[in-house]
Amino acid sequence: MYQIVMAVDTSEARARGEADAVLGLPRDPSDVHVTILHDFTNNPSGASVTQVSAVRRARERLEEGGVDVELAESSGDPAEAILETADDLDADMIVLAARKRSPTGKVIFGSVTQTVILGTERPVLVCSEQSG
Repeated sequence: MYQIVMAVDTSEARARGEADAVLGLPRDPSDVHVTILHDFTNNPSGASVTQVSAVRRARERLEEGGVDVELAESSGDPAEAILETADDLDADMIVLAARKRSPTGKVIFGSVTQTVILGTERPVLVCSEQSG
């Protein structure tokens, strides 16, 4: 079984892009297991990962494509959560959709994608968002 950790934020367009990228891999979908991870950086109301529409859409798209899906959630630093989850699951790949940011924004706020890429030796697939 090919284990993928797919980090999904609240953007449905990025979640669709990630799901489509996974479905486009040259693997039999029935041999792929995806753990969709959503990190709540601020969750005072105690929301659940199942309440995040982007997570639900990504799950639906992957399951329709024949991929086995599991949901996971964390709180805190998103990059750290992604790396820890990938390590805990001994993932074969991490899938992310990068946000578009200005060079200044990247310097000031950092980049989850950059931190994940530099913080792991696992393959990281970075994809773009999908419209519609």
